[in-house]
Amino acid sequence: MIVIKLGGSVISDKNVPYSFNREVLENIAEEISQFYPKESFILVHGGGSFGHPNARKYKIREGLTGDVKGKRIGFSKTHQAMLKLNDLIIQTFLEKGLPAYSISSSSIFLIEKGEIVYGELEVLRKLLEKGFIPVLFGDTAVALDKGIDILSGDQIVCYLAKMFKPSKVVFLMDVDGIYTKNPKEEGAELIKELTKEGIEHLLESSESAGIDVTGGIGNKLKKALEIAHYSDVYFINGKVKENLGKAIRGEKVGTRIKV
Repeated sequence: MIVIKLGGSVISDKNVPYSFNREVLENIAEEISQFYPKESFILVHGGGSFGHPNARKYKIREGLTGDVKGKRIGFSKTHQAMLKLNDLIIQTFLEKGLPAYSISSSSIFLIEKGEIVYGELEVLRKLLEKGFIPVLFGDTAVALDKGIDILSGDQIVCYLAKMFKPSKVVFLMDVDGIYTKNPKEEGAELIKELTKEGIEHLLESSESAGIDVTGGIGNKLKKALEIAHYSDVYFINGKVKENLGKAIRGEKVGTRIKV
């Protein structure tokens, strides 16, 4: 089984509210169809330009404090925006003949201190057994410590990796992988293989550009370190055709994490 994280920057333009990169999603679906149903998949997508605007506006990460009534409204609006994005993704996959099935993340996970502390996964297991492709997403979530919080797609991927121990976890990004520094800066070099020591050095020596409300690349690297104990981990450019297929086949592409 393979877990694929569809980054928000791949499925939408984060600078254009409620934008959707349909052609990119169609290409990803076509690549997955080359391996399905022989290979089973779980997809997790980020918020992109759908979830983040509301999460920021209503300061969901601060919890159920201050204007509690307004926070409840914002909590619901953020979730509804994610459902809209999820529907666009599901419809795209269905059109390509893939039985994608939506799973609302906020309905099966509880979090505390920013981490998942409970996940109801039995329905997920049964869907996989019956040949479906579950599609989860970064979402709002009930938090045991502060009432409400944001549950990132990366947190979900990490939890699923621990529970299901997939053969591969593939993070789709809008750059070719992990670089020695911000890829927009001159002299940035793609790192084809990253070890535990390499990740720790990157985290210590530099800060990620473009940090979003769910953590940015630094958080992805920390999660990748955890995941790599169970699965092969790849960071690849999801906007480049055939990259996903190469990662699924285990070929050299993007950045591979080795611990």
